[in-house]
Amino acid sequence: KKSRLFDQDLCQQVRSPQGSGCDPFAQTQRSKLQHRRARINQQINKEMRMRAGAENLFRATTNNKVKETVALELSFVNSNLQLLKEELEELNSNMEVYQTDSESVNVPMIPLGLKETKEVDFTGPVQDFISEHYREDGTLYEKEIQDLMELRQAMRTPSRNQAGLELLMEYYNQLYYLDQRFFSAHKNPGVHFHWYDSLTGVPSSQRALAFEKGSVLFNIGALYTQIGARQDRSASAGIDTAIDAFQRAAGAFNYLKENFSNAPSLDMSAPSLSMLVRLMVAQVQECVFERITLGTQDTGLTSQLHLAQEAAQVSDVYLLVQQTMTQPLMKDYVPFSWASMVQVKSEHFQALAHYHAAAALCDPECEEEVEKAFLSFYTNLSGSQTLSQILQDAENRRKLGKAHLRHAVMKHEEAIRVHSLCKILRKMDILQDVLSQTHKRSLDKYLELDREDDFDETAEAPEIRAQTHQKPEITSPNFCTVQVTDIFQRLGPLSVFCARARWGPARVICLQRREGGLGLTLRGDSPVLVAGVVPGGCAEEAGLREGDYIVAVDGHDCKWAKHGEVVHMLKGCSDRGVEVSVVTLDSHHTQVSVGVQELLGWWVWNYLSVCTRRWRENPSCWGGVAKKLGSTFSLSFGNLRDTETMY
Repeated sequence: KKSRLFDQDLCQQVRSPQGSGCDPFAQTQRSKLQHRRARINQQINKEMRMRAGAENLFRATTNNKVKETVALELSFVNSNLQLLKEELEELNSNMEVYQTDSESVNVPMIPLGLKETKEVDFTGPVQDFISEHYREDGTLYEKEIQDLMELRQAMRTPSRNQAGLELLMEYYNQLYYLDQRFFSAHKNPGVHFHWYDSLTGVPSSQRALAFEKGSVLFNIGALYTQIGARQDRSASAGIDTAIDAFQRAAGAFNYLKENFSNAPSLDMSAPSLSMLVRLMVAQVQECVFERITLGTQDTGLTSQLHLAQEAAQVSDVYLLVQQTMTQPLMKDYVPFSWASMVQVKSEHFQALAHYHAAAALCDPECEEEVEKAFLSFYTNLSGSQTLSQILQDAENRRKLGKAHLRHAVMKHEEAIRVHSLCKILRKMDILQDVLSQTHKRSLDKYLELDREDDFDETAEAPEIRAQTHQKPEITSPNFCTVQVTDIFQRLGPLSVFCARARWGPARVICLQRREGGLGLTLRGDSPVLVAGVVPGGCAEEAGLREGDYIVAVDGHDCKWAKHGEVVHMLKGCSDRGVEVSVVTLDSHHTQVSVGVQELLGWWVWNYLSVCTRRWRENPSCWGGVAKKLGSTFSLSFGNLRDTETMY
């Protein structure tokens, strides 16, 4: 008899070397919904371009007849835009497709749809950047570029489970390497990232990688909301999973708010993200109440008061969400069904709080415990009688319980009224069932306490003090849970081969071993650095300079080679000599490995360089220098001598 649409995520998988996503054309309810959202987003984008062109023409022309024609066209375009936005709002308000298929009667949760995005072709921009910046043949990296594009394509349609979350996280982590490789303050590949607003469908486009990262992080939070909404909350395991999912969704939105600014779309603005964080926290609090209800077997006074205060807490947090949604910027942005659902829940849980309070007061077996249990239950109590006087008399307790039930019935009726005003909520049979059942339960209890000789006007129920035994947590995303490998690692270690570093073209040096050796000193790993050249030696005459990085030996790539491997290659050179490919960073400071810079600091490194020159002049002084540095910085620089070799 239920009209809910269920999605089991029984969709085919699109496999790629990096991950997998749901097939967007698979015939599941959620994929159909997402496909319709994408189509409407494209139509909205088209209409907005037409409106922008018409507005420019209207401002530019001086012909009155043309202005009248353009004004008529603008009216038509604006009408189409309004219809499309209303259709998109109805899709965004479709909460049932994300709910569980369990037959249990629970209030539906509010999930968030994913942001849609256009495909991005990295091929040309990345190949050009590699050719211009890294001075390599960009066509040799076609496989890496294809892997990146397949990973991005897969993350556009993640499955609604842990695998989908890991896929989004994998792409998000891969964007760190992409940022280091191809994006700097002064130069980037010029790739445009197009994303649509999650709620309005309004498109935004930027070349900043931060926009791409923020949008992916938003989708991580949105996917957590969908996972939380689909849980079967009739069992404690499902409730715990839902709590964890909503807390992680709140953490993702909160992290986005704190670390990304100047978002071009309203869904990623600070007010919108604050509203989403509060909404997720409220849904966590609702799950906490459901878990306590599930675990409460007895109907004793203490248990009922506990439930009443928990329900009051849920009502309060939803009231806070409702106030946030009515702020000027959010009022016309948040879907009407969301605002209605939040108001319904606030009224509904306030009614439950008063129902459980009445149930506690009407328990005849707890007369001795009543006064002690109610000490901190009310925020205030009006009237001529004190709380002690009311609780000590059974008739007074009955009247106070009746007042609570009267208030509960009124709140239930208000929740049903708000529910009836929203067309989308009226379609949700499960919500209608919950509201009707709880309203009937409170009304039946009220009729039990009502007596024919009750001529006194029913008093107002005191306000219940909201309290929870489990405060929701905002769980920040842990990006370390998904380990990724840099797709473009063939370009070399990030400490040197990154977008922020600048170097000249690779030089090929032909070294011929003499009696005194090759005449150079090497230091470090990945890549190996030429720490010095012997004046008049083979290396200096061949054109090798201090500060060069060895990237190849006899055609073998050495960017990732360890110190010993390069030493072995050089020692194994034949009589004809060895060809060494080197690059030189333009800036003197960038010659030093970034990792060493961060570890030691520039002034420590400069001091170490001075010590190294002194060691070359007098090797016996190295132990004293290393001891002094080691005692000062708690580091053993003596080990550096093991990786510094002269030839």
